[in-house]
Amino acid sequence: MGDDMDDEKPVSEQAMDTITTAVEATKDAAVTAVKKVRKAAKKVAKKAAPKKAAKKKAKKTTKKAAKKSSKKAAKKAAKTSAKKGARKAAKSKKKAKKTKR
Repeated sequence: MGDDMDDEKPVSEQAMDTITTAVEATKDAAVTAVKKVRKAAKKVAKKAAPKKAAKKKAKKTTKKAAKKSSKKAAKKAAKTSAKKGARKAAKSKKKAKKTKR
């Protein structure tokens, strides 16, 4: 493109060479731009995907934890109520014995 115009070549041929060179340069620039955009898009997609997966996983673990804790609480409640019931029964037996005396 920076060549001096050749006097041996016709003007039309020189113009065609210049245009061809310009087109090729433009094409190369466009290809490079597209590649850069694709690369950037991939990076963004990579960054976004793990976040989504992590969110999903966190939600799942939270659900599991909630389920576990509720089960534990239910078990504990059942145990304590059983213990309390046994204590009350023993107390009422003692009271009954005292009243009989």
